[in-house]
Amino acid sequence: MDRMSFLSFLLLCLTSVASGNKANKHKPWIETEYQGIVMENDNTVLLNPPLFALDKDAPLHYAGEICGFRVHNGPSGSSSVQFEAVVLDRSTGEGLVRSKEPLDCESQREHSFTIQAYDCGEGPDGANSKKSHKATVHVRVNDVNEFSPVFVERRYEASVPEGRLFDRIVRVEALDADCSPQYSQICFYDILTPNIPFVIDNDGNIKNTEPLDSKRQRVHTFWVTAFDCGKNRAQADAQVVVTVKPSCKPGWIGWSKRVEYTPGSGSIPLFPSLHLETCEETVWNIQATVELQTGHIGKGCDRDSYSDRSVRRLCGAVRGEVDLLPPPSPAANWTSALPTLPSSDSSLVFSFNGSTHVAMVPDSIAAAISGDHFTLQLWMRRGGINTQPPTNQARGNRREEETIVCSTVKNGQANDDSFSHYSLSVHGCRLSLFYWPDVSAARPVKFLWKLEQVCDSEWHHLSLSVQFPSVTLYVDGVTFDPALIHDNGAIPNPAPRQRLVIGACWETEDKQKDILNNTIPEGKDTGKYVGGYRGLLSGVTVRPGSVEPHSVVECLYACREGLDFGDLETLGSGMKVHVNPSQSVLVLEGDDIESFNRAVQQVTYRNSLRFATPGVRPLKLTTSLRCFNEESCLTLRQLEGYLVVLQPDAPQISLSGVGPHLARPAPEFEGPRGVPLFPELRIVCSLSHAVNTAAQGMEGGALMSDAVAHTLDGCEVQPLGEELNPEREELLVDMDALRERGLEIINTTAYIAITGAESISVYEDVLRSVRYRLAKGSARFERRFRLSCSEMNGRYTSNELTLEVNFLHSLDSLYHPSHLLASQQQFLHPSHHSGELGGHTLPNPHRNSVVPGAATVIIMVCVGFLVVMVILGVFRIRSIHQRGEGARGGSKEDSGQWDDSALTIIVNPMESYESRMGISADTEGEGEEDEEVVESPDDANDDQRIIIKKEGRDGHPRRY
Repeated sequence: MDRMSFLSFLLLCLTSVASGNKANKHKPWIETEYQGIVMENDNTVLLNPPLFALDKDAPLHYAGEICGFRVHNGPSGSSSVQFEAVVLDRSTGEGLVRSKEPLDCESQREHSFTIQAYDCGEGPDGANSKKSHKATVHVRVNDVNEFSPVFVERRYEASVPEGRLFDRIVRVEALDADCSPQYSQICFYDILTPNIPFVIDNDGNIKNTEPLDSKRQRVHTFWVTAFDCGKNRAQADAQVVVTVKPSCKPGWIGWSKRVEYTPGSGSIPLFPSLHLETCEETVWNIQATVELQTGHIGKGCDRDSYSDRSVRRLCGAVRGEVDLLPPPSPAANWTSALPTLPSSDSSLVFSFNGSTHVAMVPDSIAAAISGDHFTLQLWMRRGGINTQPPTNQARGNRREEETIVCSTVKNGQANDDSFSHYSLSVHGCRLSLFYWPDVSAARPVKFLWKLEQVCDSEWHHLSLSVQFPSVTLYVDGVTFDPALIHDNGAIPNPAPRQRLVIGACWETEDKQKDILNNTIPEGKDTGKYVGGYRGLLSGVTVRPGSVEPHSVVECLYACREGLDFGDLETLGSGMKVHVNPSQSVLVLEGDDIESFNRAVQQVTYRNSLRFATPGVRPLKLTTSLRCFNEESCLTLRQLEGYLVVLQPDAPQISLSGVGPHLARPAPEFEGPRGVPLFPELRIVCSLSHAVNTAAQGMEGGALMSDAVAHTLDGCEVQPLGEELNPEREELLVDMDALRERGLEIINTTAYIAITGAESISVYEDVLRSVRYRLAKGSARFERRFRLSCSEMNGRYTSNELTLEVNFLHSLDSLYHPSHLLASQQQFLHPSHHSGELGGHTLPNPHRNSVVPGAATVIIMVCVGFLVVMVILGVFRIRSIHQRGEGARGGSKEDSGQWDDSALTIIVNPMESYESRMGISADTEGEGEEDEEVVESPDDANDDQRIIIKKEGRDGHPRRY
């Protein structure tokens, strides 16, 4: 009984224990936050506090044991993948945190993540396992001194003036890639080179210990190294170069007084090595003005050297301008009394003295430019070598206006008898246009401009476009608006009579009394010139109709040379650049010396002309500085130099492919189209320039010729000898082709001139179409022409190509009386020279069929005369031979000597031409006397021959 009770109790206890193990009532517990440290290149994390997980179900099996830890993402979301946590003891809950791979402090120095512990549940399968709360783990990676310092630069350079001690000359800097301050900081620097007057501090600043002397040692070179706080030395040492400059003198350094420019170079820097030295004086504003003086080059600067008409055509200007100051000629005699001055650009410059020098344009010219829409253009320069100050200025009176152009013309509208009036005047530095659309009205208008260009005594181009009531003024291609427009109703009415005056204005005497109802009484036109202009004028033209667009005006008269700035994109902050419209003055302004020096080196000179005008252009550089201490601010002197534009390589214009002889039957020249003179003309333009042959192993110099595409502006065909006879001969040109290409022609009996800027191919086509035509029955035998071309307004000319034209007449024409008479007259004409007929090459079809008619007659006469002379000579020889043989008994050879003391033989000059036609077998050598052997027909076996000497190069027959 007792035994059974004991077994029952034991079974009850075991059942209770079993029931207790299955009851996992508590979840594990860990700290809320851990701080961890891990060494770089290691993976075990040392946590504080240590990692332990506790469970109140202990010591129960499974329920009181810790089976593991789970690592979750931290705030960054990426640290959990690098770490893991393992259980070291399940009963005590001890754990270990470690990284899955070695950590790098330089990549990431701190890591954060969360960790959570879980128990073993209610059995080996972990059923009903409970998890603890999440704890935050912060892990810091401790650095290892694995990197050495590295210098930012391998070489440091500095320049210092001599004789001074500096707090810092240059600063060297080294960096360490370690992540911790202990190993990443540079603790000190050291100079490795001994015995030098320099020291370095822990921050890398180098200074001198004694004043430096450039004469003793100009350059100091030494080496420095660096150490981090872990005493690691730099991987590579750095080199320091200190240049000692002589005593500092504030000013521009690197100024070159002479600058050379080769034409065709485009833009070149004027000051490539110039920089400003302020000797450490603190400045807050720098201003430099570069001035290029080009007033002595042409009309103010280098422009296109073509004629005004050619330039207008190249720029696409509207045609129809009327030249008010043309070159003096019988057709334009109103400028013959004006004095002229030479001009470097081949233009005609007229001088006006303000009193007697006036040009009155004929009414026929003035009538063609009426209307209120016109463009007045002119070159003007106030003052001049022939001008004198007005007398009223000496008395202290107010200087009167100087009138450039004064015009009163009849309005061009139909059924309109009214007159319009305008005058362009200068007064001091003011330019005024006085315009009266109808002189019968009482409301004229005056447009006024205040311009420095009017009174600077330099050449300027004025283009005044009038579309009344709108007026536009261009000065050197730049637009200027009127400064003042006002009504001048109180001015008396001009005389309603057509008159156009250059250099003054005509004023009728007793104007107010004589002008009745805006008309001048018949026969009453007395007056005087007032408001005389003092200065120089050139290229005064008026073109009625629509005005020129701005782009055309700028192309016509803008300077082709000037100052420019290289690249505005490289301009530093705070820098300003200003260039005046004529590009003769450039102003730089800035506050930083380094930026200013770079900007000065970007100032360039440009010249877009291929054949720039050679010569000297003075240069000036003026600098002003503003300092914080105005009393001690630097003052820099003005620098002066000059730009030399070298002589351009002259183009060589070569004419070829023609002659020198052209022989055709006379009927071809008498046809309606004549014969082309230059059918195979070739024009080639090339540039010859020097070549450095020393580099090629050759001695001396050489010239290389490059073919280039050029523009000609004129060719001339001129007959040599007598001028063309309009009744018998003429030169024909395709006028339609000339007009189509915009070329102009001057056709006279003395020459034909084709002008206008055009390509070489166009001039080739035009000249190949030039034909020579004879009138019917005009028998000539030769005519010579000379062809030459030029470009740049005659600045460069071609070779002169001479063509000799021969007219071949048939044998039948010999017996025609008119041909014989014309032949005799032409042969006896003193203007023809026998030497011009040598060296002809005739076409084969006419070699046997035709010969010159007059030449045949002359040859027959000469042959007959020669036969007679030969017979007389033979008889004379025989008589001498017989006398000598009887008297001396000498041999036959000795007695056969020819005594020519009494013999004179004259050979006709046309004999040279006969030999060229194949009639004679002898030839004439160039530059030597020819010989002709004539055998006697009566005694062909005689050994004696007669030697006849022909005329020499002078064309006169010689006697022997």
